[in-house]
Order: sequence, then C-alpha cells, then structure tokens
Amino acid sequence: MNELHRNQNDKKEILKNLIKRLHEGVNPEEVKKEFKEAVGDITPISIAQAEEELVNEGVPVEEVHRLCDVHLAIFRDSLEKETPLAPAGHPIHILMEEHKTLLGFLDELTSLSRRIDEAKVLDPASKDMKRLSDIVGQFKGSESHYLREENVLFPYLEKHGITQPPAIMWTEHNKIRDIEKNLYRLVDTNIKIVYEEFAKQLVAVVTSMTDMLSSHYYKENNVLFPTSLKVVEEKEWIDIRQQFDELGYCPFTPEPARIRFKEMAGPPFRPETKDMISFETGSLSNEEIEAIFDTLPVEVTFIDRDDKLRYFSQSKEMIFVRTKAAIGLKVQQCHPQKSLHVVNKILEDFRSGRRDVAKFWINFKGKLVYIRYYPVRNKNGDYLGCLEVTQDVSDIKKLEGERRLLDTT
Repeated sequence: MNELHRNQNDKKEILKNLIKRLHEGVNPEEVKKEFKEAVGDITPISIAQAEEELVNEGVPVEEVHRLCDVHLAIFRDSLEKETPLAPAGHPIHILMEEHKTLLGFLDELTSLSRRIDEAKVLDPASKDMKRLSDIVGQFKGSESHYLREENVLFPYLEKHGITQPPAIMWTEHNKIRDIEKNLYRLVDTNIKIVYEEFAKQLVAVVTSMTDMLSSHYYKENNVLFPTSLKVVEEKEWIDIRQQFDELGYCPFTPEPARIRFKEMAGPPFRPETKDMISFETGSLSNEEIEAIFDTLPVEVTFIDRDDKLRYFSQSKEMIFVRTKAAIGLKVQQCHPQKSLHVVNKILEDFRSGRRDVAKFWINFKGKLVYIRYYPVRNKNGDYLGCLEVTQDVSDIKKLEGERRLLDTT
C-alpha cells in the first residue's frame, strides 16, 4: 500500500469516527474544528466509502442519509478543492451543464416570485406570470436528468460497490419531485386562488426548491460525480453515454454538451448464430426469440433466483424506464427505499410457495397500467426467478360487446 493510499485510509477512519460522533449528538462546530485539524483534504471517494462502511458496521441507513447534509456542510471547505474534469460530451459534463442551467432557472424563479409578491395584484396575463409559466415548463422537462442518473449512472456505481451515495441521491430526487409537483399545482391553479395566498405559497415553494436543489447539486458535483470518475472504467463511460442517448435529454440540455460519440463505441456486439433452441412445442433462433419478446404487447422483465435483474424486453412503447445498466444488479437496488419491503415480501412468498401471483394496477401518465408478478418454476417446482409483466390496459378496459376476426378490415 503506497503512502498516499495509507494516508487516505487513515483519514477515512477519522472521518467515520467524526460522523459517528455527530450521530451521537456532538456539536457540529466542535467536529468541524477537529475535522479541519485532523482530516484536511480528504477525497470525495473516501467520503463515499466511509458512508458505505458505516452502514455495514450497523449505523442505520436512514441515519446516514439524515447526517449526510450535516457532515457535508462541515466538510464543504475541503470538498470545494475537488473539481471533476470531464470533456464536453462526457456523461458527467452533461449532468453538470444541466445543473448550471437548472440553477439559472432557479435564480430567475426566485426573482419572479419576489416581484409577483410585491406586485400586490395577480394578473395572469402579465409578463412575469407568463415567464413563470415558461420556467415551470423547463422544470417539467428536467425529469430526464434524474431518470438518466437513476437508471444508468447509479447502477454502474452500485456495480463498483458504491451504493449509499446513489441511494441518498435517489431519495432526494423523490423529494425534489414532490416539491416541484407543489409548484406545478400552484401555477396551474393560480386563477382560483386569491392573490395574497398565491404569492405566499409561491415564495414558500420557491424557497424550498432553492434550498433542496442547491444542496443536492452541490453534493452531486462534489461527491457523487468525482467518485464516479474515479471508479467507473473508461470503456463503461461509452456505454453510459449510449444509454444516455437512448433515454434522451432535457429540452434545455446544451447541444455542445451532448455531441453524440456513438462512433467511438461502434455498433453493439451481437453474435450471429444459426443454431436453434429446441422446446417441447417447437424451436426458435436467438433472433426470433428476441423479436418475439419485443413484439409482445406487454413489457416482460425477469429476475433470477438470486434476485438479480437478468432480462427485460424492449417493446415499441415502453411504459417504465429500463436500461441495460441495471442488468446484473439486485432488484432491490432498482427500487426506491420506500417500496423495498413490498418487493422483498413478494419474492419471499414466491420462494416459499405461499403465492403464485401478485397483481397491481396504477394510473400512470394518463394510462391504466396493469402490473403482474409470477414465480417462475421448473418442472420439478424449483424456483428459478420472478417474471414481471407490465401492460397498458386503458383501451382494453373500454372494450364492449365483441369483434370477431371476420369483422376486421
């Protein structure tokens, strides 16, 4: 172990001890002083590893999440020295450029909310109200930013053993979504609210957004992204970028930032084979099997006996975001923390034979989505995994009477 590595390990242990003391209620100012004296220029990846090890040592995940803001504020001076460098077109560069743009919108939103509050009259046709509506539209378009992080970047970090920072960021994404929904609801219904109440709520929600987004983007820029650049391999960044391209970008993502570098990776490798796979009822080629699954009017996902995501079909109109980055991850890492207990209960029931199906239906983006889970077993009844089938049944629900094959035109 070289001297630099040993030095970082020593600092990491000191950091863990300081965070534990915060957990025990020590005054943050006292810890801040000790940190500056003892730890100094600790790297972002050492912070990420410290959080990881604290959870493994028994500190509750929720506590690490809660303390993240506290100890990050204490270490802010040190972190500001770590500036990740990524060229234009690199996934990290794209995400950071989007951060800059969103923070610019947020600054303008703050100014607008103050002017509207001072106007003493609510005029939906005013220049400020129209601009407010425009900016809200930009924030609505920011969902792609979070989906790319959650479904591509986070899985790659988790494959490299960095699980807690992505979990914290995903939790904050959901908090951001909740705050933004309050803003959208307020702006969409402004004509139904008296001026004083509208202005008061607008200032409050914009203040909440400012606190949340500035803190969140700071943590990503100074901990998550530098950690990503250190652990993710160069060839993986090409795959990540391709998957970013597949998911798409925000309306405001700067064009120079997302110059496609598809040509760097070349076409995806697909081995050609004429071999047929035999079943009891016939045989199919690999190409035919893949095409059949992708043609089905449902989305199919398979989780193996070890709870790892092994496969998902790619229908023409995907309902939920799924990316190749998640393949090989535990299914528990692909769901928000709040739903894990439900996922684990279903899988436990399937393994034990207590349940043969789990069904749900939800309203999602104007669609009635029917979601079913089935245990997959071999002929001996051994559990092989779980099959998820997702289907838009909006039109099916409207069917009446009957339409025979001969009636089709």
